[in-house]
Amino acid sequence: MHDSVRFEKENNRLTAFLCGELDHHTAGMLRLQIDHMISLQRPKELILDFSAVPFMDSSGIGLILGRHRKMTEIGGSVFLQQMSPRIAQMVALSGIEKTIGQKEES
Repeated sequence: MHDSVRFEKENNRLTAFLCGELDHHTAGMLRLQIDHMISLQRPKELILDFSAVPFMDSSGIGLILGRHRKMTEIGGSVFLQQMSPRIAQMVALSGIEKTIGQKEES
């Protein structure tokens, strides 16, 4: 199995660059990898970058919500960036965009 997430840390910001399809087969491993990095780094911001995610099912929504809960526990926030129109629509339909921010790539 290839790495499905790559991390970059800058100051108090941890960016997780997700790669590949995000479904029930991959969500569990991603959750473990991201949670491990959150525990190690304890960032104030976790950015989930979807630029290399061609497909996401409802497991992706669960992954986002779980990371939101974990970041809230340590006083941090989650932001989403670089979502395809289809993934952005799924996020909007789920209603989670009311609690989770979106970052524009600069």
